[in-house]
Amino acid sequence: MSRYTQLFTDTQSFLAGNPEQAIAKFSVESRGKDGLYREVKIRNFHVEVDEPPALGGTDAAPNPVEYALAALATCQEITYRLHADALGIPLNDVSVRLEGEIDLRGFFNAAEGVRPGYQRIRGTVEFDSPASPEQLAKLKAAVDAHCPVLDLFRNATPVQIAIAQGGSAEERAAA
Repeated sequence: MSRYTQLFTDTQSFLAGNPEQAIAKFSVESRGKDGLYREVKIRNFHVEVDEPPALGGTDAAPNPVEYALAALATCQEITYRLHADALGIPLNDVSVRLEGEIDLRGFFNAAEGVRPGYQRIRGTVEFDSPASPEQLAKLKAAVDAHCPVLDLFRNATPVQIAIAQGGSAEERAAA
């Protein structure tokens, strides 16, 4: 039994018996560095975000929608790895390539009714696996049903973002 199979089955069993322990919270904090160039703190990591020059940035880092594609691609790969082991489907490696299209009229409020987000995302999954096509189809169905970031893209998630009151960002951070 691989370490991923053990992790998967142990966690699955624990969560089934302890649903009150099933909620995991994640958080990020973003701050400006210069213009559109941002720094995001995620746990003990710092990620830089910027825009390409055509969108007003300095191209010092990927932009948020590129990170969204990266999140989807890597979440798919991680979900494939864990579910392949749990299902007993041999998988040496998996890679995902994605491409998304955004109609910039939505972001720049240049046309009514145009969404600011991705209009469509297309991609391919490439397996390094001796598994049969039927096994890989079964694996894909499991991943499509259980990948958290794919779920974010496919379903509306309630989001509430409030305005912080009082003081500068530095003063609020020091409080």
